[in-house]
Amino acid sequence: MVRFQQLLLLSLLQVRRETHGATRKAPRRVETKPSWLAALRQSLSVWLNRFMILGATAVVITLGTQAYLKLQSIPVERINVTGILQHTQTEAVQKMVQPALQGGFLNADLTLLREQLEALPWIYEATVRRRWPNALEIHVREQLPIARWGEDGFLNHEAAVFQTTSNGDWDALPLLRGSESDARLLMARYQRLEELLHPITLQVAELSIDERGQLDAVLDNGTQLKLGNEEFIERVQRFVAVYQTEFGERSGELVRVDLRYETGMAVVFSTPVQVADLNIINKKGE
Repeated sequence: MVRFQQLLLLSLLQVRRETHGATRKAPRRVETKPSWLAALRQSLSVWLNRFMILGATAVVITLGTQAYLKLQSIPVERINVTGILQHTQTEAVQKMVQPALQGGFLNADLTLLREQLEALPWIYEATVRRRWPNALEIHVREQLPIARWGEDGFLNHEAAVFQTTSNGDWDALPLLRGSESDARLLMARYQRLEELLHPITLQVAELSIDERGQLDAVLDNGTQLKLGNEEFIERVQRFVAVYQTEFGERSGELVRVDLRYETGMAVVFSTPVQVADLNIINKKGE
């Protein structure tokens, strides 16, 4: 009996130890779930943040729109025109651009203004810029005429033809004649002819080209040169060489020199040589 009680007691102690060890090795975890009140608070917080962001965005857009409209309504109060102007008056430029500025400082079409300015006869290039807060800056480069073109036109430094009714004191410029498609070629021929004539101190007064490409020139001493359409440089060099060695005192009597020959030239003097020789013969026969 005693033996049985001891065994029972040992069994109970063994079960207790195993139960206590299992509890220590695998403690029970109790999970807590958020309540409906916490979820509601979290949802309200999210929507509140969204409303604050939308409100701030609306305020920024409103202020930006108001500022833009205010800037658009700012008038242009000053127009500064710079550049060396000899044929275009500053007041005329300022008056011309005024209609394009009626919409305000920001609404001014600067590209259109530049195109309108460059359409003026003596304006070669124009730049237009805004100068904050209410000014417009215009810089102008005028045409640089190199030669007269036809009756009332000019050629600029890029061989472009421009027309104007104000000729000014440009009579000393050489006169070039031809179609506008030949303007660049004619300008190049004029500049080269000037260089070739420099040793005999003659200059070009007129230079023309016809529909067949034939060049004719008039020098500042009144001499006419028939240059044709071939071997331009060679023909002019031949004229210069003969002028220096053969014409001598009679160079002032030259009326026309036809250089359209392979090796020579035909020369016309104001006093024909043939007439002078005939008079000598007649005197000898008397």
